[in-house]
Amino acid sequence: MTSAPLAARLTHVGGPLFFPVTAYGPDGGLDLDVFRAHVQGGIEAGAAAVFACCGTGEFHALTPQEFRACVAAAVEESAGRVPVVAGAGYGTALAVQYARLAEEAGADGLLAMPPYLVVADQAGLIDHYSELAAATSLDVIVYQRDNAVLTPETAVALARVDGIIGFKDGLGDLDLMQRIVSAVRSAGLNPLYFNGLPTAELTGLAYRGIGITRYSSAVFCFAPDIALAFHRALESGDDALANRLLDGFFVPLVELRNQGRGYAVSLVKAGVRLGGLDVGGVRPPLSEPEAGHVKRLAVLIERGRALLAGGEAGGASGAGAGAGASGAGVPGVGE
Repeated sequence: MTSAPLAARLTHVGGPLFFPVTAYGPDGGLDLDVFRAHVQGGIEAGAAAVFACCGTGEFHALTPQEFRACVAAAVEESAGRVPVVAGAGYGTALAVQYARLAEEAGADGLLAMPPYLVVADQAGLIDHYSELAAATSLDVIVYQRDNAVLTPETAVALARVDGIIGFKDGLGDLDLMQRIVSAVRSAGLNPLYFNGLPTAELTGLAYRGIGITRYSSAVFCFAPDIALAFHRALESGDDALANRLLDGFFVPLVELRNQGRGYAVSLVKAGVRLGGLDVGGVRPPLSEPEAGHVKRLAVLIERGRALLAGGEAGGASGAGAGAGASGAGVPGVGE
């Protein structure tokens, strides 16, 4: 473990932020060995950080005991090489409980997901995240999405709270994000910002335009070579490569993801399985993607790799595309 503050470790990142899926065995129980392999493979492939038990990791489906076990496993596999951030959600009391479990497990920080069910006013959101930040020594990143949408004034108030180091945006309202960035900057504050949309690469160029270059990559779970190539193109200003990957891979992937509810998780797990690591399915209330959609995903992965090689594999985005690839060539554990 390193004693360096989380904010310092995430200020300049050399790769995508890795949100591993949570692995289940044939009986539906937690499979920590496979989860460890998944985390290890992602770190070796170039992840800048591991965000364990968050949205892609099915935080909602884990018991407190499973949550702690997964976070501890991620911390052990990281061994201080990259920071480990754990999810924390539900109402304030439970969010605090999960935060303390994450701290016990050795996490470096928390991703504070929206409160459960209720649509709170801004004062309530400030109270919620302030209490969460005060509950442990862990740094907190506030995740804006769904029923937790911040005004610029609230973002300024939260940026002043000890322990809150950043904001992750899963809403996709660039007008609002620009006003948040401007308001916080005008207040003399300098938190970290993250693009947290389901396939963040799709909006990477737009977010870069307002100064937000850190992002979570679900694609990194099953095709780290493609995810890293896009990240490097975005960082270096190689917009030709970025646009080629957007047009040929990421846009068709988003169109496929939008074919089913919960595909931001279940289709990602299918992609990991295509690469050879059996992470199991998803837990209810999520359900598995259609077989035809998994075949289309396999072809899309093949096409993405062909684009990296300078060629192009046809038929990836068509509704009737077949399974021309199984994720072969994905390093290590099929991430």
